[in-house]
Amino acid sequence: MVSTLEFTEDPAWFLAEAKAHLAAEPVVTTVIATVTARLAERPVGRDNDAPYRWWAIARDERDGIAGVAMRTAPFPPYPVYLLAMPDDAAVLLARTLRERGEEVGGVNGALPATRVFAEEYARLAGMEVAVHEHLRLFELGELQVPPAPPGRLRPAALDDAELCLAWFRDFESAAAEQAGRAGTHGIGESFTLEDMVDRIDAGVIWLWVDAEGEPVHLTGANVPANGVTRIGPVYTPREHRARGYAGRAVAEISRRYVEQGVRCCLFTDQANPTSNKVYEALGYRPVVDMGSLVIR
Repeated sequence: MVSTLEFTEDPAWFLAEAKAHLAAEPVVTTVIATVTARLAERPVGRDNDAPYRWWAIARDERDGIAGVAMRTAPFPPYPVYLLAMPDDAAVLLARTLRERGEEVGGVNGALPATRVFAEEYARLAGMEVAVHEHLRLFELGELQVPPAPPGRLRPAALDDAELCLAWFRDFESAAAEQAGRAGTHGIGESFTLEDMVDRIDAGVIWLWVDAEGEPVHLTGANVPANGVTRIGPVYTPREHRARGYAGRAVAEISRRYVEQGVRCCLFTDQANPTSNKVYEALGYRPVVDMGSLVIR
């Protein structure tokens, strides 16, 4: 039974308070852990364009942590992100946000908590819930490295930032298209050139270049948190697909992390058979299903 919800706008405080909870299942908690760590390192005031920026801890009657959530996305509809929590915690969070006057148009994260939250918020607001994506979280088991296509993998450089930004943006529509949907892969997700510079400086974007040195593929990752990195996005422009770039790039990057003692995970859209097949062939195995829901 959940007794309280505690909100904070301080990512460093949240990480310290929820450290043990996040570390208990570091693969499942990867999104909140990596996003919060990244925001904790940014200068104060950089993300002022985001209308909501908070983290919430649901506590049980013994003051233990029963679940956590965050709302930090700087793009419409500014979705809430939930990790696993009891139904009463998800309901309490929905009611609290409604009381706070927050408009919620989307929610991502663990099932069934995400759906319980969305349905309660929609009920209170006189709205409806629809599925945007069924997501599946995979973790690398025994890595299988495919043959290398012509060319090589290299870290992205600052001179590549504009190309990386364009390909991050192209990935959103391409992933949706491969899953048979119009629109974008994420719920309105957006990136900036500043984001690309940060990621390149952190060494978490790679390009596969062909025999002539021209970039033909991009794979990104996240700075590891609690010993786990999350691979993605993985994007190959249409004219360069079906040549083995994605599989080999993900395999090489995964191997580098494994050699450092870091666990690797990634998300797939369950409606995208191409990506699921590629990652399973590399040795990635399903961990948990998650949802991306819209409230309208």
